[in-house]
Amino acid sequence: MNDDKILKVDQKDIELASQAAPDDLKEEQPVNIVNEILDWVESFVFAVFVIILIFIFLFRIVTVDGSSMNSTLEDKDRVIISHLNYKPENDDIVVVNSSVLQKTLIKRVIGIAGDTVRIDYSKNKVYVNDKEISNEHIDSTMLDKGMFDPSYKVSDGVYEYHVPQDSIFVMGDNRNNSTDSRTIGFISNDDVMGHVIFRLYPFKKFGSVK
Repeated sequence: MNDDKILKVDQKDIELASQAAPDDLKEEQPVNIVNEILDWVESFVFAVFVIILIFIFLFRIVTVDGSSMNSTLEDKDRVIISHLNYKPENDDIVVVNSSVLQKTLIKRVIGIAGDTVRIDYSKNKVYVNDKEISNEHIDSTMLDKGMFDPSYKVSDGVYEYHVPQDSIFVMGDNRNNSTDSRTIGFISNDDVMGHVIFRLYPFKKFGSVK
């Protein structure tokens, strides 16, 4: 047998053996820093783009202006509102466009279409469809300052509102310092921008809002 033939190794066999070697035995390729940075930037830009789309189509960040929702929400609080396929419900906190005031307001939904809202200032109570609603959000006794639409007055200190179709009746939790449906009338559902689901700022109050 020819020894030279036995010892001769084909170059193709060497390449195949090299490819089959464990990763830790292979020659490590130098890292391309530029490509790594470009990949990271691309991932970051994509993530930011996705976040922007989410906030355009699902959520918005709104800053509270004024004290009409004290002490549930206070001036300069920042909240997230959701507006996708939203249908107003009683006790929701909503952001609305007021055509009367030509500004955006944040209030609590007291009544929806078909509800009868009765406000009795002499007893400091609010009724929806003859059922008393909670006063847990209210810090002070309601006062009838004589500035509400008298056409809804049914007796001394008592006002009654019948919410029309496709509309809501809203009030601020700071009821003695709130411009709401008692003075500007009902809010069309089309003017509801969304409901508050989360508070971002101040950080000490970070969390859901009720």
